[in-house]
Amino acid sequence: MVPGGVPYPMLSDAGGKIGRIYGVYEEEAGVDIRGRFIIDPDGIIQAMEVLTPAVGRNVAELIRQIKAFQHVRATGEVMPSGWQPGKPTLKPSPALAGKVWEVWKPDMAF
Repeated sequence: MVPGGVPYPMLSDAGGKIGRIYGVYEEEAGVDIRGRFIIDPDGIIQAMEVLTPAVGRNVAELIRQIKAFQHVRATGEVMPSGWQPGKPTLKPSPALAGKVWEVWKPDMAF
């Protein structure tokens, strides 16, 4: 566990240097707007979300996405819409293109 109890790296951007690079720095207010970037071990952005200050981020969705990206990296399988850890994944192939709904039946209970 890291200081503060967060089990993943986080940082502060007091001068806005990083926010400017990622396009989330609000010059007039002098602060970064809410931005979240999932960067893989190779330094490639795999996902990003930018929200106005009035709307908070969904930590559960962030964790779900990190688990999904880790699973994809480890197995090469892909996640259907709404995937949750432990649920079925898909094996990508040309035969799957346009037929995901035949192979995967979503749980429509939201």
